[in-house]
Amino acid sequence: MRLVRYYPNYRALGGVTRSPWAGLEGEIDRLFTTALADYGGIAAGRRFAVDLYEDKNNAYVRAELPGVNREDINVEALDGTLTITAARKTPATEGQAEQSFSFSRSVTLPEQVQADQIVAAYENGVLTVTLPKREEAKPKKISVAVN
Repeated sequence: MRLVRYYPNYRALGGVTRSPWAGLEGEIDRLFTTALADYGGIAAGRRFAVDLYEDKNNAYVRAELPGVNREDINVEALDGTLTITAARKTPATEGQAEQSFSFSRSVTLPEQVQADQIVAAYENGVLTVTLPKREEAKPKKISVAVN
C-alpha cells in the first residue's frame, strides 16, 4: 500500500516550507512494508528481534523463533560475532508446494565473553544463548580497611 503524497504550502519562520506530517508518511510506508513481508511473526529474509541482557556472571541473547524446529537453528560464534540463522518450513497444502523461509541475525560479542563456553537452549519457541563472562570481567567485592 502506498500513500499519496500531499504537500500543503505551510510557511514556517524564514520562508521554509514544511509539512506538519513530515516523517509520518515514511513511518506508515515502513509499517505496511514490514507487515506485508511478515510471515507468522518473523519477517521472511529479514532480521528478527533479539533481547540482550546480562547479570554479573553472564550476558544473554534471547530470540523468539515460533514454529522453527530445533534442527533448523544454527548458532555460531566466529571472530567476535554471534550469528543465529534459522529456517522455517511450511508443509505443502492443496494447490501449494512446501515453502521455506530463512532468516538470520548477527550480534557483536563483547570482549569479556568466553567464546568457547557459549551455550544455547531452545524451549517453547524461544532460543536463549548464554555468554559466560571471563573471570576478570566479573565484578569483585572490595573490602574497605580501617586505618
